Amino acid sequence: MHSLVLYNDRIVPATERILSPGQIGLLSGWGVFSTLRIYDGVPFAFERHWRRMEKDAALLHVPLNQHLDPRQVRRLIGELTRANRAENSVARLCVVRNQGGFWEGPGISTAVDLLVLTADLKSWGESMRLTVARNARHAASPFAGAKMLSWANNLTWVEEAQNRGFDEVILLNERDEVAECTSANVFAVLEGRVLTPPLASGCLPGVTRSVLLEESGGIEERTLRLEDLYRAEEVFLTSTTRELMAVREIDGRPIAATGGARARLQEAFSACVRQYVGEAERVGA
Repeated sequence: MHSLVLYNDRIVPATERILSPGQIGLLSGWGVFSTLRIYDGVPFAFERHWRRMEKDAALLHVPLNQHLDPRQVRRLIGELTRANRAENSVARLCVVRNQGGFWEGPGISTAVDLLVLTADLKSWGESMRLTVARNARHAASPFAGAKMLSWANNLTWVEEAQNRGFDEVILLNERDEVAECTSANVFAVLEGRVLTPPLASGCLPGVTRSVLLEESGGIEERTLRLEDLYRAEEVFLTSTTRELMAVREIDGRPIAATGGARARLQEAFSACVRQYVGEAERVGA
């Protein structure tokens, strides 16, 4: 993480004590967040990220829209990335609910707090080794697919996997269907068709996933099982920080990677990024 953070409308040192134990969102993970990729100082697909946060905030009763203006938030993110010299980086945008619940502390005067952090990009390598966790997503839950601050389950699964030599974890739902990974969506190529689990699987509506579905064409949402991944011509993951990342192995089973669809879609996604950044630079956003 970089040395400066955004706290509401102020850029402050990351070491500054700015949060209170009485903020219910900190004690309970009551809030929403999104991870944005910064390209040449531009937060890519900011509008998509904000719309998803609005939806999740409404579900979780986090009063985001009543207290935060997305235009101002975007401007402040730009100020933070310049202050941290983080024009090509990753940003974490968090909205913490402050009020409500038994443990709300004294002196809590604001309904929500905005926190934005930036960090250098991580080197993920060329491909990933995956393992599997069963019953790790509850597709029938009304909170399935919401990106909330209480993220400890995902962190625990991926830490356990990495301790065993894997990079990520495929999370299956209660029907033994592929949902997603702890911080990425899953795609598979079967008989030349590019497939990804539907939102009904319990997966997060990832921004990279949505860009590919809407802008690239030819991708189908379809229920997938592990057997489908094992026999796929390609399996790859998508996320803000990875873009499109090839999978070479699932629990010791090699993945063929013979299709070439991932490379084609990566080119299409990169074109979307260039167009978005170019338009933002032209209007000075």
